[in-house]
Amino acid sequence: MTWVELIAALVSAWAVWLTTRRRPWCWPVGLISVLVYAWVFVDAKLYSDALLQLAFALLIGYGWYRWLQHMGEDGRVEVAALPRRQAIVHLALGSLGALALGAFMHYRTDAALPWLDAALTAFSLVAQWWQAKRHVAAWWLWIVVDVIYVGEYVYKHLLITSVLYAGFVLLAVIGLRAWQRVDKAPTPPLPISPH
Repeated sequence: MTWVELIAALVSAWAVWLTTRRRPWCWPVGLISVLVYAWVFVDAKLYSDALLQLAFALLIGYGWYRWLQHMGEDGRVEVAALPRRQAIVHLALGSLGALALGAFMHYRTDAALPWLDAALTAFSLVAQWWQAKRHVAAWWLWIVVDVIYVGEYVYKHLLITSVLYAGFVLLAVIGLRAWQRVDKAPTPPLPISPH
């Protein structure tokens, strides 16, 4: 499984790097990585993570579609603001999802870390949704989630994946800074047409 995990890690890193650059190819590359990682996580009995990969596959299709609708002239996706009320609602839904999935995994499966894995899964879905919607805030949530994932994967002896997620933290910081620069850049004035 180590070679499969390594391939999944490399493809995942490539997808996240493309995301930091606001390139729409991040979505099909990401699709390959989540399908391979679903297999890795089933083998490690991290069932919420495996389900997360399948949910990511669906969100990847949506994200790719959304990004292609909002491309700038430079071939990169345009970022969009996340209203505070929407953020609160999404985080509350993530919390409810974490509790529901955690309870199911705890009482109905032999999942290794049912509550933690479920919480990380739920909030990863929120972050992925925000990424599909082009929100800078997605990077903040990815930083928090990925830091915790590093510890989970070390505990489960998925060392390649733990190194990958440490790299994801770094890439999320890079993505945050890059997207913030674009978000704060002044909008060029519209050309004035002669009368």
